[in-house]
Amino acid sequence: MFSLFGAPALSQFRLDHLLRALRAHDERVTALSSRWVHFVDDSRPLIDAELGLLGKLLTYGSRAQGSEERGQRILVTPRVGTESPWSSKATDILHVCGLDAVRRVERGTVYFIESTAALGETALRQLATPLHDRMTESIWIESLDPEGLFHDAAARPLRIVRLGSDGHAALAKANRDWGLALSDEEIDYLVAAFGELRRDPTDVELMMFAQANSEHCRHKIFNAEFIVDGIHQPASLFAMIRETFARNSAGVLSAYRDNAAVIEGGSATRFFPDPLTHRYSGTHEPVDILMKVETHNHPTAISPFPGAATGAGGEIRDEGATGIGAKPKAGLTGYSYRT
Repeated sequence: MFSLFGAPALSQFRLDHLLRALRAHDERVTALSSRWVHFVDDSRPLIDAELGLLGKLLTYGSRAQGSEERGQRILVTPRVGTESPWSSKATDILHVCGLDAVRRVERGTVYFIESTAALGETALRQLATPLHDRMTESIWIESLDPEGLFHDAAARPLRIVRLGSDGHAALAKANRDWGLALSDEEIDYLVAAFGELRRDPTDVELMMFAQANSEHCRHKIFNAEFIVDGIHQPASLFAMIRETFARNSAGVLSAYRDNAAVIEGGSATRFFPDPLTHRYSGTHEPVDILMKVETHNHPTAISPFPGAATGAGGEIRDEGATGIGAKPKAGLTGYSYRT
């Protein structure tokens, strides 16, 4: 593995905001700067031509040449044992460009902290708190060698929960030990389900149920049966949502398909090249409107930026996959809270 410095990572506005947060922890901090740093996992030493191409591909962002970075360093990388979305896309680009000797490239942010006196490791670790998301990132104090960043752990054997005569107690213990966050009702459901299957559950299956039933995504609620005052209700939440379409579908071209919906729009002149003549021209045609909502925005309180990225990614994916395809035009984010 070797590393390459990149452009400044954060805007001055963002640095000023973080500097205020750092000074709230330690008034000795006087200045803050940042740089991207790229870590390259190579299968063999790269030749000069490959290094030149790699350098060009990793040259992006601000071209401003700031002053030489000074101060003590805190490196923030994606959490060890994970692969960031940036890494998967960047590695694909490198491979398409012929850099097959690069097994993977990952990106981190190195912060340079200036202070009136040298800070000890304990003080630097406290300053790292506002600089990283401990749920998704790892930190390295005064080091640019993130040991284990590209470590591929061997697959662990399946663990099996022996339900035995008291399945609820056995599954409740696994729930506590493995942090699955299953409710009592979900535990009862799984015990009954695996009882019908006449076998014990594995840790992989239980983790899958834990994720499907978590606050990350409310899909299990949509088609759940409502029981109000002991009376079974005739329609689920999703059935009630569909009722509007069932009563009046005028102007709706597609609904409840491909995870998005299309309604009739107006007509407009679109300017694009003809695929046969390769000439640009205007074409007057209907311009229909595609809409969708995304449920994958939780838990934003725990990990706000990755949570929001998941929601935005779902929006773009489903809009492009609906019907004959579409291009995102505008995204709206609703924010609500409860007091």
